[in-house]
Amino acid sequence: MVGAPQRLRRSAFGAAGRAAWLAAALFASGACAQSLVATGACRDGLPNGMYELRTKDGALRVAGAFAMDRATGTFVFWTAAGARIAVIPYDEAARSGTVAAWHVDAHAATEVSHRLEAPYVAGLRHGTSRSWHYNGGQRGEYVYEHGRLVDARGWTKAGVALPTAAANAQADADFARDEQFLRSLERLVADHKPRCADRTAAR
Repeated sequence: MVGAPQRLRRSAFGAAGRAAWLAAALFASGACAQSLVATGACRDGLPNGMYELRTKDGALRVAGAFAMDRATGTFVFWTAAGARIAVIPYDEAARSGTVAAWHVDAHAATEVSHRLEAPYVAGLRHGTSRSWHYNGGQRGEYVYEHGRLVDARGWTKAGVALPTAAANAQADADFARDEQFLRSLERLVADHKPRCADRTAAR
C-alpha cells in the first residue's frame, strides 16, 4: 500500500470538489446497489490470470490480472455508465507505474476531464504528480521522492497560482483524497475476487 507523505495537513478543497470526487468514488465502488460478478482463472485455489468484474447485465466495471492472488499489470476501472474512471498499474500487488484518474459525471458514458496522473515506484509516489480541476484547468503539480512531498505548485479553477503554503496544503489534501478514492477501487476488487476455493472444493 502507498505510504502517507511526511507532511500531512488538514485542508479544505471545496464543497464542490469534495462532492464530485466522493460521487466518483460512489460510482466506482459499486455502491449504486448493482450486483457484480467476478470471472477469472484460478491456480492452486488462488486467482491467477486475467480478471474481469461485470454487472449482472454484462457491463464491464474492472479488468486486470492476478499472479497467485497478487495484482499484476494494469487494472482499468469504469463507472456503471461506462466511463473510464481510473487506471492503476501493479507489480507484485504494489502500485508501480503511472496511476491515472478522470472526472466523471453520474450518467455519462465518457470521461468529463482528466483528474490525476501520479507515478508510483514500489507502492510509493515518486516523481511529478499532476492534477486537474473538473473544468480541465491545471490544479496541481507535486513532486514526491519515495512517498515524501518535496515540492508543490497549485492553481485555482481560474488559473491563479497559489502561494507556496497554500500549494503545500492543497497537495496534502489532494493526496489524502486520492488515497481514499484509490483504496475504494482496490477494496472493490478485493471484495469481488474469483471464487477459487469453491472450484477447489468441487474437484
